[in-house]
Amino acid sequence: MSTHRPLRPGPVVCVGETMAALAPDPLGPLDGADLLRVDIAGAESNVALYLADHGIPARWVSAVGDDPFGRRVRARIAAGGVDISGVRTDPERPTGLLLKDPGAHGTRVHYHRTGSAASALAPDVLDDPAVAGAALVHLSGITPALSPGCRALVAHALRPDRPWPVSFDVNHRPALWAGRSAADVLRQFADRADIVLVGLDEAQALWGDGITDAERVRDLLSGPRVLVVKDGDRAATAFVGDAAHSVPALTVRVAEPVGAGDAFAAGFLSGLLRQLPVDRALRLGHLTAASALRVAADHGPLPDPALVTALLDADEETWRAAVID
Repeated sequence: MSTHRPLRPGPVVCVGETMAALAPDPLGPLDGADLLRVDIAGAESNVALYLADHGIPARWVSAVGDDPFGRRVRARIAAGGVDISGVRTDPERPTGLLLKDPGAHGTRVHYHRTGSAASALAPDVLDDPAVAGAALVHLSGITPALSPGCRALVAHALRPDRPWPVSFDVNHRPALWAGRSAADVLRQFADRADIVLVGLDEAQALWGDGITDAERVRDLLSGPRVLVVKDGDRAATAFVGDAAHSVPALTVRVAEPVGAGDAFAAGFLSGLLRQLPVDRALRLGHLTAASALRVAADHGPLPDPALVTALLDADEETWRAAVID
């Protein structure tokens, strides 16, 4: 599979903030909770963890505070088989924190990340030896919302003379852009990347009601060699050059949807790195997303390997009838 810059041997380097995450245990509205479960949450480290689950060498590059949450974050990600040699410890700034507030209409997230260690990241992080041998650098639209330095980091990663291909998950988080417009920033960054993933709903929220389907997103983002448009629990469509490939989503018993987009990204990228046909890479994205959908945490175990193999090879009727529970 080729992009503007060919994928090459080496780790996928995922750059971005990971926070400590507190959620009610058992799940329910935060204001009625007596106990909180401590976990971790971060889009880019989620991708790294799922890549490692698929046997793809993955490295997470970021910064955490010199505090118990930072040590917990580092330990959890390293335990998942991800290389954390590029993670800095900031003695002055804390590890970011989020609180999950599940409700009848979904989970609301409260962020406490202003002034966090990762918000102080800047373009120089890309000079770290941990980034030098990347097969692919993975970024998301969360990072440029964190600070001017983080925005400059993403711009530098997407410079025209970059030495590695870049995958970019638009990952629009409106709460992080309060009082600022994300539309132009995220469109410009996405159009410079080699591989882009975006939800149809977030494309509509960012770029207007004229984005009625995946084809309209492709009209808007013509720059990426590979563009994946995810249409919720219906389908995902990959545009590779002028060709379009669409694969319906699986039926999954959903515990919580948080983290499913990161899991899909990791599965799809794993497929590309394993040189699977695009349709199979999309299937692997859906199968990996099922891992996140079935658990309350951001990261869950992959489906049974035999089931994954069978569904990657299944005919369309069998694929459409499959249920992951």
